[in-house]
Amino acid sequence: MKRLYLYFKHKVETGKASGLYRTFLFLGVGITSMVWFLIRVIPKPSRAAYPCMQTAAPLMSAFVLYLLSLSGLWAGFRQLSVSVRSRKYVWVVTSLLVIGVCGVALSVENSAALVAQTFRGKQEPRMAWGKNHPVGEARGIYPGRVVWAHAPGAATWEKKEGRWYEDRWNNQEAADWMVEATLLSLTGETNESDAWKVLFCYFNEQHGKGKKGYARGEKIAIKVNMNNTFEYADNEQLNASPHLTLSLLRSLVRQGGVPQHCVTLFDASRFMTDALFQKCYAEFPDIVYMDNEGTHGRTKTAYVAEAVPYSVDNGRLARGLAECAVEADYLINMALLKGHGGQGVTLCAKNWYGVTDIDRNFRKNQHNNFNQDRGGKPRYMTFTDYMGHKDLGGKTLLFLIDGLYGSKEVNGAPSGKWKMPPFNNDWPCSLFASQDGVAIDAVGIDFLSSEFPAMADVDYCDMYLVEAALADFPLSGTHYDPERDGTGLKSLGVLEHWNNAVDKQYSRNQGKSEGIELVYCKR
Repeated sequence: MKRLYLYFKHKVETGKASGLYRTFLFLGVGITSMVWFLIRVIPKPSRAAYPCMQTAAPLMSAFVLYLLSLSGLWAGFRQLSVSVRSRKYVWVVTSLLVIGVCGVALSVENSAALVAQTFRGKQEPRMAWGKNHPVGEARGIYPGRVVWAHAPGAATWEKKEGRWYEDRWNNQEAADWMVEATLLSLTGETNESDAWKVLFCYFNEQHGKGKKGYARGEKIAIKVNMNNTFEYADNEQLNASPHLTLSLLRSLVRQGGVPQHCVTLFDASRFMTDALFQKCYAEFPDIVYMDNEGTHGRTKTAYVAEAVPYSVDNGRLARGLAECAVEADYLINMALLKGHGGQGVTLCAKNWYGVTDIDRNFRKNQHNNFNQDRGGKPRYMTFTDYMGHKDLGGKTLLFLIDGLYGSKEVNGAPSGKWKMPPFNNDWPCSLFASQDGVAIDAVGIDFLSSEFPAMADVDYCDMYLVEAALADFPLSGTHYDPERDGTGLKSLGVLEHWNNAVDKQYSRNQGKSEGIELVYCKR
């Protein structure tokens, strides 16, 4: 059977398939798609949104249109013959119109084109949700807003010499500008101090604490991504940018008015390497720098056991949470713009995994329900639990994605300069910010999947976002209650994908009142 499939596939792709082959494949694909769609959707109409149904629908509709066009053409010629003989000229004209319309439709929607489309190689990654088709409840002062700050020249590393995080390759002033630009555009304010006030006020109001700003003594924990670390000595692999991290601390402490001793910068699961620690410690020695080791000036992470029971039985997946996150009044999630084998991407949602009490030797850890179904079938997703947990996504003041370099793969040095516009063979030199944890990861996925369409496991990598956007009525049917306290999650944000990688427009960019708004700021 496999050989027969490959034989027909080769014939179609090379244009050598005869009419018999095309007809055989056309009928098989068309009938199968139509029967499958009807069997699945008629009993439960909501299944029409499933990825497999979205794949079958255009094939089914093409097949049905082909049959209707063929039938109309036959009926038109038959009626034309009868009308000419009986001299019924109105029917003659009508028959000619029917013949013309059906003939055009038949020439466009023909079996060869349909089969070629079916067996055509994958042109772009398949997503579980569609372009400019928003779902979920947008969050933020400006609902669904994601700010993209772009500072060309902020990162200039040449792979032949040195390492990407060295001062000579990174512009600290440009990094400072990116943090400022995102805060101002996210809030609509004209200075950083007011922007922080507005962020705190909005967060507290949304959490039933009244419209109040930051109160002295309240704790803030910042989760950075130091996943690719093995000791305190630095390595070539891509981790949190020392320069962007320092810029965030400068803004939070100096403009946000948060005392150093109330801030914890951490990755509970890994080492905080020297490049990041030394750069930040030199300006802010009273900040708590926390990691899994807890030596050389760092504080060792303590954990609260059984803090994440998960919505379903999730095997032996880590259930403890870093104490600094549980005790914090606010969190900031500062993720990286990277691909990741298994899940496709590692962005804000996956960054929460490093808050759990996992072993720093990743080979000893469980990764239950991290990976999406390879065929796009809805399923329970662990990341959705993290996004909705009261001490993780539920406590997050600000979501950030460090895109100073970005990378196709999770391991190794930054994979190379980006070709998509406006980068045009330069590093991304970008920072993304949002108050909507679903929207910012959707934007991150669009950038990564457009730049690296052959990225490992990228197909349906947005499935956790579909579940999150529809957390109160997810496609998988899961009752999301990550604390197991009897209170289910509501929608965690808004999801959609942009129209294309050139225009980069979401629904609100097109003047609609729902969906994501991508705001571009260039230095």
